[in-house]
Amino acid sequence: MKNLFGLVLLTCSFMLNAQTNSELLKHYEAYYKQMKEQGDMQGIVNAMTHLNLLNPSVARKDTLAYIYMSEGKYIQALNTIGYERNNTDSDIAVEVKAVSLKAVKQPELAIGLFEEMFKRNPNALIAYELAELTLQTQKLAEAEKHIAYGLANSKDDMKKAFYESQQPYEVPLKSAFMYLNALSIYNKDKKANIDAAVDILDAALKTAPNFGLIQLTKTELLRQKQALLQATTSKN
Repeated sequence: MKNLFGLVLLTCSFMLNAQTNSELLKHYEAYYKQMKEQGDMQGIVNAMTHLNLLNPSVARKDTLAYIYMSEGKYIQALNTIGYERNNTDSDIAVEVKAVSLKAVKQPELAIGLFEEMFKRNPNALIAYELAELTLQTQKLAEAEKHIAYGLANSKDDMKKAFYESQQPYEVPLKSAFMYLNALSIYNKDKKANIDAAVDILDAALKTAPNFGLIQLTKTELLRQKQALLQATTSKN
């Protein structure tokens, strides 16, 4: 009799827990919907976190990580889904890892994730990320390959945003690749290739007169050229 009574209690407990979980799921699903309507990002994060705890799923975890990334919370995004490159990851997960690793200044790790993105969906925008990261890590042959792809596949309506100034601006993506091409050529020989790099920067400026980063880079390259000339003159 005691065993039967204990079994009944255990069954009732399971039923109550199931009912409670079901009610909580409905509550947080409604809460999530309401937070989305209100545009309350912290509320959306809270709702998705509770939903994932109550009924864990890869899709919910990926969504939560994507929300963190969109809000600039890159460490939280990586803590949610990790940073390893997995072939079984969803497209969202790969993007979150790639963008977040780049943002937290882990270019070596980010390259692998952007390579996975490019493998799944080759396009000039991803090629730009790869070109920029491989330049940062001095993988010049890889950078040259991605730059060539970008120059050949950039469409007229594709844009690249830059944020180095107080006022963000956009330029044609092809102009942005021309800028990277100038940097790539300069890095191959930082003394002999200054003029060649400046010529490319000038050509890019004709297609994007508002490209402030080119002006800054050109000024620095010309300063270096002048310093080299003065050093040579001093020796003579």
